[in-house]
Amino acid sequence: MNSADLVKILEEHKLWVTSMCESGSRANLRYYDLSDTNLRGANLSGADLSGANLSGADLSGANLRGANLRGANLRGANLRDADLSGAYLRGANLSGADLPDHTFVIMGEKYAITITNGEYVRAGCQNHTVEEWRKYSKEEIAEMDGRNALRFYPRLLKIIDFYLGEGEHPAWLNEPDKESEQVA
Repeated sequence: MNSADLVKILEEHKLWVTSMCESGSRANLRYYDLSDTNLRGANLSGADLSGANLSGADLSGANLRGANLRGANLRGANLRDADLSGAYLRGANLSGADLPDHTFVIMGEKYAITITNGEYVRAGCQNHTVEEWRKYSKEEIAEMDGRNALRFYPRLLKIIDFYLGEGEHPAWLNEPDKESEQVA
């Protein structure tokens, strides 16, 4: 992609973001080769960068809030001070990437987990602040994905505690499970 085309896409995307999706157009950079591109400070919030090659790109200070980076190659990319809140990073290659402090991608769990800037945690399709995750009621967790979410929630809190330090857990986690009592 030449730089003039990229500038046009970024301008249209900026208009799309600032007009709250009323005008302009969302940046669709799926599978584009943007390796070694200077995107320092770019506003790519909500952009589709899935499968894009961003290896070695300078994304420092970029707004990638809510961007789709699924399967993107971010190997060696500079993401220092980038806002990755709510970004979808499943399958992204982050080898050697310079990530913001307190940003983690946890693989091998029931749900894909991303901790961004030590403030937001995405588990599966749910993205909430650390404090929100620590205070959810049993009913709120069940609404997310039923029994699967209820079984996984204590594990998620342990993961959050491990990466960000121990914090409070809702009291209902210490209550006996009524279904288990009825079976016994």
